[in-house]
Amino acid sequence: MTDWPAVFLAAIAVATGTMALIQIGVIIYGARLAWRVTKLADRVERQLDPVMDKVTQMSADASRATKLAVAQVERADEMMSRLSRRADETLDLAQQVLVVPAQRGLALIDSLRAIFSPPSEPSPQGADTDTASEASSDKDEALFVG
Repeated sequence: MTDWPAVFLAAIAVATGTMALIQIGVIIYGARLAWRVTKLADRVERQLDPVMDKVTQMSADASRATKLAVAQVERADEMMSRLSRRADETLDLAQQVLVVPAQRGLALIDSLRAIFSPPSEPSPQGADTDTASEASSDKDEALFVG
């Protein structure tokens, strides 16, 4: 008869050895995989460095362009405010030079007209307004040629 405990012990030893070999293979495969992932990460990093440098440069250029645009807008705003001030000054000066003398001239003409026009007939104090309007319509009819 065979010794069954020795057979079972041999089977357990073979299974343990096989599991140990599989575990060693997994550890080696894991180490190689980690090395390949590290190598891939290094390669990706090397390839992305120039892209990141260009993105940084583009960002700096955009920032500089924004600053220049803000400066141009501020200059344009300052120019428009100066133009507005000068237009107001010009209009004020035009009013002083043209409008005020024209108003004075019209006032002079009105005063001369008042001086040289015949005096108007005073209306009687107790006269009725209807009789005054009848008298003016009679005068108008006399002037009508037709």
